[in-house]
Amino acid sequence: MAALRRPTRPQDGRPLMSLPAGGGGAGSQAPMETGEGRPGLAATLRALNGALGRPEGLWVKESGARNLRHRDFLAPRAALSAAFPGGQVPADVMSGVTSLGGPGVLEVRGCQETPAGLAVQLRRPEAFRRLLGSPSVPSPPPSPPGPRVVLHCPALRRPAALRPRHLRPLLLADHLAQLLRAQGVSVRLVPALPEEGSREVLRQLRINWPSSSSGLALLDAISALKQALGRSPCAAACEQAPGAAALPEDVICKVHLKSFVEEQGLVGYDPNLDVLLVTEEKLRSLAELQQAVLQCTAEGQGSCCSSIVHVVSCEEEFQQQQLDLLWRILDPGAHTALQKHLVCGPVKVTNPSSPIGADQYFQLRKQQMYEASVMKYGELAEDEAWTEVIDTLTVAAIRFEMLSTAHRSQITLDLEDSSISTKGTKSGAFVMYNCARLATLFDTYQRAVERGTYPPRPPAAELNFSCLREEGEWLLLFNYLLPFPEVLQQAAQLPPPSKGIRITANTEMVCKFLIQLSMDFSSYYNRVHILGEPFPHLFDQMFARLQLLGAVRDVFHSALATLHLPPLSQI
Repeated sequence: MAALRRPTRPQDGRPLMSLPAGGGGAGSQAPMETGEGRPGLAATLRALNGALGRPEGLWVKESGARNLRHRDFLAPRAALSAAFPGGQVPADVMSGVTSLGGPGVLEVRGCQETPAGLAVQLRRPEAFRRLLGSPSVPSPPPSPPGPRVVLHCPALRRPAALRPRHLRPLLLADHLAQLLRAQGVSVRLVPALPEEGSREVLRQLRINWPSSSSGLALLDAISALKQALGRSPCAAACEQAPGAAALPEDVICKVHLKSFVEEQGLVGYDPNLDVLLVTEEKLRSLAELQQAVLQCTAEGQGSCCSSIVHVVSCEEEFQQQQLDLLWRILDPGAHTALQKHLVCGPVKVTNPSSPIGADQYFQLRKQQMYEASVMKYGELAEDEAWTEVIDTLTVAAIRFEMLSTAHRSQITLDLEDSSISTKGTKSGAFVMYNCARLATLFDTYQRAVERGTYPPRPPAAELNFSCLREEGEWLLLFNYLLPFPEVLQQAAQLPPPSKGIRITANTEMVCKFLIQLSMDFSSYYNRVHILGEPFPHLFDQMFARLQLLGAVRDVFHSALATLHLPPLSQI
């Protein structure tokens, strides 16, 4: 269990042990290899499919502890029956499977026919060695300008205070920006944060959002959009009909959206879109988007950004479609056709005594986190270090509450539910607790080394990974360390829509990955004694386990960085 001590800040602000090449930012990974290539699931599955002479995926990666006792990959019997006469795999094909090799491909120990299908087990000590035993390589030199994406979150344009339903697209955009940057994508966030209103709650939630916008250039862009309005055949003056309600004073003109959609053959838009009353504020929104696109183009040495994504709540989707079409009408450039909409499902708040703001929601969760911590650890010292711990746990709880569900699905926030604090195994606090347990482990080991109880760890290349025989150790490597780079990559993917303007993203992947990793690590850590008696014949196993858990800790840190969550040293 993590030591119950008052939290302390590292003097230099760094974790006890440095991360491998990459520095511990959002994109850092487990130790990389030099010659053989980092082993990966995708490369191994490609090689397995190639050995069966099939480009499509026949193989299934096992992930459950029960099946992993016997096999790592399985080509199911039904798939084999479709691929080979009678489902019988020829001997030469079997031989090809057992002799797999190549950059990034895990070596096969054995391949055998079973009632379930063709089962493959890997050379596990060799997999441990390749992933954990190779020295880190230096960071690659800067590459040419990569893809560029504009992420637009209209929730920040609200003049009124933010509510929990507005936090969901905002937290999602913030997380997605970090994931994209970890993949080498340049990201522009729009709109600039206003001077008043939401700054404090965004700071509390560790949302990293730009807060300035070029005033003069913005005014010029708004003026150009007004001129384009005057030339557009879709625009018309607003005439006051007899007996009709007076139009708002800031209305400039009206634009016919429905006819434009029909003329252009656009699909995916709400059929109720008709006439839009154009205001100065709407033009300002478009001008900010234009400025972001221009900045992306300048960064890309003349090439346009690759995507413009509006991250919106379902309640704001209609209004954003209006702005989307207005921008297409006023600026028929190629970039306006790149607009896509990533829509978040509703956020239902239960047990509210009255409508609750985002700041009240944060303070409520913070109080629940404090009370749960007092129940778990006793009275807490009222100092800056503990305040920071409670703040970090609160942010973790809220981010996981908002982001661990697929963005299209509804979220229900029970304001009286304290299970988001320290009790639930699916909470952000549970993830942070297990990350802190790792910090405590390495701190305990380091202090024991300084006392002379244990020797320092030898270089990774000298470790004996055949000592790692616990099923929980293979589970941690095969289900988490090995696929982690691909998890980050898949979470950052923005696939084009099959039809229309909506896209979906796997933004829940990192939170779910961290929750499952925490559960499996906790199970292993509760069962296995890492720092044993200081006898020399036990050191090989202890060093191999420390190397494995050091890589697990690095994965925690890298994944949490995409959520703007700093790892805690103790809880």
